[in-house]
Amino acid sequence: MKGRQILLDAINGQEAAALMVDGRLEDFLLDQAATTPLPGAIYRAVAERPLKGMHGMMVKLPGGQNGFLKDARGMRPGAALTVQVASFAGGRKAPPVATRLLFKSRYVIVTPEAPGINVARSIRNEEERVRLLELAHEAFEGMAHGLILRSACAGQPAEDILADIGQMLMVCENVLADDSAEPQLLLDAPSPHHMAWSEWTTPAPDDLVDAPGCFEGHDIWQHIEMLKSPKVALEGAAYMYVEPTRALVAVDINTGGDFSPASALKANISAARALPRALRLRGLGGQIVVDFAPLAKKDRRQVEQVIKAAFKKDAVDTVILGWTPLGHLELQRKRARLPVIIA
Repeated sequence: MKGRQILLDAINGQEAAALMVDGRLEDFLLDQAATTPLPGAIYRAVAERPLKGMHGMMVKLPGGQNGFLKDARGMRPGAALTVQVASFAGGRKAPPVATRLLFKSRYVIVTPEAPGINVARSIRNEEERVRLLELAHEAFEGMAHGLILRSACAGQPAEDILADIGQMLMVCENVLADDSAEPQLLLDAPSPHHMAWSEWTTPAPDDLVDAPGCFEGHDIWQHIEMLKSPKVALEGAAYMYVEPTRALVAVDINTGGDFSPASALKANISAARALPRALRLRGLGGQIVVDFAPLAKKDRRQVEQVIKAAFKKDAVDTVILGWTPLGHLELQRKRARLPVIIA
């Protein structure tokens, strides 16, 4: 099927969302039982133990959980503070948290106590930028907070954008008003359905289906079933394995049955283009090591350019660190999601 579809359903009673583009699964979100605080959640926390030499602080969260605050200069144990979970942590490490809060919705991002109004760079039409800035200044007159108008605002009715701004301001003010001294959850992390609506509906999908059993009716299961395997088919006979370990994500690329002189380079370029999607669908992040099919040093630059262009289109921050002495390419990807596990 051509076009974009957003499908909202559930798997074993847990919320799930699938983004299909031209009949291919492009993104997948699953609400899994987490034993660690989720990115985006906001907590009232208590500073617990400074980490000397790192200028950091372990903070106490509710339920016996802990977070790691990177920059805690001048903070003393026992101080209460409001933090937001920035990402997942590997293994049993405490998740990173930040005191700079972001309240994100489909149309806007409210930045508490960080004044300034900005429009997404992707909105290039000057008249539209002026319209949005006028709306924002109308809604934010006298506010100490900042506002970012997201790309979804383009062409949308003023009343819808203003209603969204008002709602996010109310949520922001309610969270900031909490002055409790004990750790507690102030704002839960967004659910898969909420994330799908706020992140995938720009540009507007051709079809958005929110109904129990819609995965079955749209043949989504065959795509989801493929996520259970680490093997990812590439162009021609090539394939790659994407396998998470305790320390890193290992990616191994093979040419398959193609032994022609150009097969390795073709397989490596195909893998470079396919890797962001493979990681995104499986919810993988952290350190990533790519073992390419035999690759001449003269071809490294071409492959690196392809992989940089591929990750530039991906929403999760990924840094290309460089080549190892053994010819592996190392990447560092934000742990924005839990690894997808489908029973």
